[in-house]
Amino acid sequence: MADFDPWDPAFLADPYPAYAELRAKGRVQYFEATNQWLVPHHADVSALLRDRRLGRTYQHRFTHEDFGRTAPPAEHEPFHTLNDHGMLDLEPPDHTRIRRLVSKAFTPRTVERLKPYVRKLAGELVDALVEKGGGDLLTDIAEPLPVAVIAEMLGIPEADRAPLRPWSADICGMYELNPSQDTAARAVRASVEFSAYLRELIAARREQPGDDLISGLIAAHDEGDRLTEQEMISTAVLLLNAGHEATVNATANGWWALFSNPGQLAALRADHSLAPSAVEELMRYDTPLQLFERWVLDEIEIDGTVLPRGAEIAMLFGSANHDPEVFAVPEKLDLTRKDNPHISFSAGIHYCIGAPLARLELVASMTALLEKAPTLRPTAPPVRKPNFVIRGLEGLSVEVG
Repeated sequence: MADFDPWDPAFLADPYPAYAELRAKGRVQYFEATNQWLVPHHADVSALLRDRRLGRTYQHRFTHEDFGRTAPPAEHEPFHTLNDHGMLDLEPPDHTRIRRLVSKAFTPRTVERLKPYVRKLAGELVDALVEKGGGDLLTDIAEPLPVAVIAEMLGIPEADRAPLRPWSADICGMYELNPSQDTAARAVRASVEFSAYLRELIAARREQPGDDLISGLIAAHDEGDRLTEQEMISTAVLLLNAGHEATVNATANGWWALFSNPGQLAALRADHSLAPSAVEELMRYDTPLQLFERWVLDEIEIDGTVLPRGAEIAMLFGSANHDPEVFAVPEKLDLTRKDNPHISFSAGIHYCIGAPLARLELVASMTALLEKAPTLRPTAPPVRKPNFVIRGLEGLSVEVG
């Protein structure tokens, strides 16, 4: 029997058999190690993401004491200040106000305008990879493309971009289950440094606005749509982190899945028009965000189990995306899969605002690699990151014949 153990390297290598066991056991199970209720079925995850009795935070309605929770340690305050003012961890009306402003930067028209830039950058990155005969698909393609795109949108100068990915990685370490003291210390340090940088950038944009999202948020504030400076900082960090973490990991996970399924890779190489459906299937097949948490704000019942106010639910996106009730032969990679309602971009009011941009980036890099590096192949099996919630690889070494 495969056990759900998010700290076991064997589980991290392939969590999907353990998910099948969880689904067979029922619709909700208590996991003592994290004091969470695990929800593994697609129908339940999809419904709960839209259920307003749950929230990403509870502090808009309750104190920590009301919820039977202990306030975070004082030394973690810089991380929580940064995190708690981003719209992903807010509920209406604050979430609604901030999302309304940010959504203007992610309209279909805006994303359409970005296509030439994204495709050009993807092509240049692949050209560089081909010229040197190979490299690390993670650091040469998967990381620089989405980081550059979101940094460009935010208005972060090219010369300032080197720390963005390390800051993001350190901050995102806090989203793992039961993070260590060392992980928390790195997240706090990154939060302080990233916030200080953005505070200076916001001040510069106040003096000299540009055609970028940070300037747009400042202008919206001045016109009456109030965002505090902290909300601007938290929004910028959230967009940078969410704007590339999933794309980076979907790219690396996806290409390793393709290399591991040579028949599907051959079909894709024979027909590049499969790229859009391939991206959807690869995000389902090896989900970059495996778990998403919600607090129970008002008592709910799942299949006869009452979850009281104050309980925490862990919705297992990776399990939902392999639910045979929704996906025919879910363990099979099928790049032509037609009915593919995967939950990799979440759902409800917290549906990923950047999903259209992520899809554009993933299709652009895949297409560029198919066209310019048709003999791309791995030189060694990759090492998987020792993370569960954000699933990715340490690197993916490749060569071009």
